[in-house]
Amino acid sequence: MVSTIEKNIQVATHKRQPLISRVQLRKIMLGAILPVGLLVIWEFAGRQSYLNPLLLPMPSEIYHEFIYLLQHGGLLGHLQVSTGRALTGFLVGGGLGLLAGILVGFSYKSEKMLDPSIQMLRMLPHLAIAPLFILWFGFGETSKLLLIAKGSFFPLYVNTFLGIRSMDRKLFEVANVLQFNKWNLVTKLIIPSALPNIFLGIRLSLGVAWLGLVVAEMMGSTTGIGFLINDARAMAMISTVFVGIIIFAVLGKLSDSLVLFIERKCLRWQQNFRGG
Repeated sequence: MVSTIEKNIQVATHKRQPLISRVQLRKIMLGAILPVGLLVIWEFAGRQSYLNPLLLPMPSEIYHEFIYLLQHGGLLGHLQVSTGRALTGFLVGGGLGLLAGILVGFSYKSEKMLDPSIQMLRMLPHLAIAPLFILWFGFGETSKLLLIAKGSFFPLYVNTFLGIRSMDRKLFEVANVLQFNKWNLVTKLIIPSALPNIFLGIRLSLGVAWLGLVVAEMMGSTTGIGFLINDARAMAMISTVFVGIIIFAVLGKLSDSLVLFIERKCLRWQQNFRGG
């Protein structure tokens, strides 16, 4: 009995797959060539005094500043606040953009009534409406979340609308033959067919949410990574500014990679060209 259990354990251990496959490891290494190479050249140029340390500190100095902020500067607290703001604004703005894209894409009358006004609002830059949001809603969280939501709304709206209008008309003819009601038409035909565009809109909306977060946290905020950058800029602490910039870049990349991972899981049926 004991030997049988031991054999089963050995078989299970033998069949256990590694956390990262060789193909995934190769992709990671290939993607790391450019940033690692730039960091090495940057560090070398700094140590050889080719760069002004007051304007462009070396990567090692930025790393030490990151460790200091992590241990003594409340970096995790700022990071938590910024992440919460970005995700909340994205959920509000992106969710409304998805619903509006489905409504306008599904109805010709809704397009004629709503789309011109939405496209006009889409052209308003963040910096132009930020003072208005401050006057209307003050310096609290409401103005910041609305600014992030405003930016997150339009990419998802446009791509959802485009995904619906790009559908093959024959699919609607099949749905009429099957006598789909409007609910089944939306949930079983329109949304699944528009998923590639919807996922693209989600990725773009997340990127705009992080950009909007920077603007939001630089206008009268006392917490967040954007506030940390703005405060460090005022005090000429360039290393801290670079820490904040790199954090935004990493967070944006991680969120984009997460959406891309979910997209690949949901769209396995697609046969796309992946490059030669």
